[in-house]
Amino acid sequence: MRAFRIAYDGRPFHGFQRQPDVPTVEDTLFEALRELSVIDGDADKPPGYAAAGRTDAGVSAVAQTVAFEAPGWLTPRALNSELPGSVRAWAVADVSDGFHATHDAASRSYRYYLYAPGSTDGGGTTTADFDDDRARRALSRLSGIHDFHNLTPDERGTERDLDLSGVREGRFFVVDATAGGFPRAFLRRLATLVRSVATGAASIDRIDHVLGEEPLTGPEGIPPAPPEPLLLRTVEYPGVAFDVDPEAAVRTREAFAERRRQGAVLDRVAGDVIDRIRE
Repeated sequence: MRAFRIAYDGRPFHGFQRQPDVPTVEDTLFEALRELSVIDGDADKPPGYAAAGRTDAGVSAVAQTVAFEAPGWLTPRALNSELPGSVRAWAVADVSDGFHATHDAASRSYRYYLYAPGSTDGGGTTTADFDDDRARRALSRLSGIHDFHNLTPDERGTERDLDLSGVREGRFFVVDATAGGFPRAFLRRLATLVRSVATGAASIDRIDHVLGEEPLTGPEGIPPAPPEPLLLRTVEYPGVAFDVDPEAAVRTREAFAERRRQGAVLDRVAGDVIDRIRE
């Protein structure tokens, strides 16, 4: 069994997990493995296959982890030879035959970038419509063991032990979240809740209401924030050491540097439109 760290730009995909008739990251991986003859005949996936988790459409990852029975020659750079630039393998670990990428994960960490530009002062950053201190108070109250049934459509597995923190990085207030696992759409709904408290649209006491037993539906419910600012940063496996493939890592950084340049160009074009209309 081999486990691979996979980075991907989630924007072109309808999520990680395979779905009929739409492009997904998992389908892209399986197509590459078929081209490399790692998937035999009519098999739909390699033997022993499992992934660390599922990400929604538009969500990206730096360390999604997949494991399956793979030949020793299948290195990250070999896998990348059949993958598009939007999906890159960059590290690998040999694991035991009983290893399961989903069940053996001790923790998963995500990061959400809340766009909240403003000026910086000595005590943090506060803008007219986003108060960093209020955001941190919200994160503190949401940390720990709670039943988060009002932040997910899931009906089971909603109680989690959650570690949350928030820092200012330029125009962004960055939320880091770590737990053993996350219910569906949870982090995007959490981002909506934190923003509403930080902007004053909701009081800090709103969190107690969300964490209460009463189901919140309709206008009282918490809608999910956009998926594109969410990143799966790492998945931890006790006792498993991943070896970075130097060439694959360089190519991965190059691929994402190009996407960064594309984003900067689009940002500048949009800015020009805004400036022109003001004239």
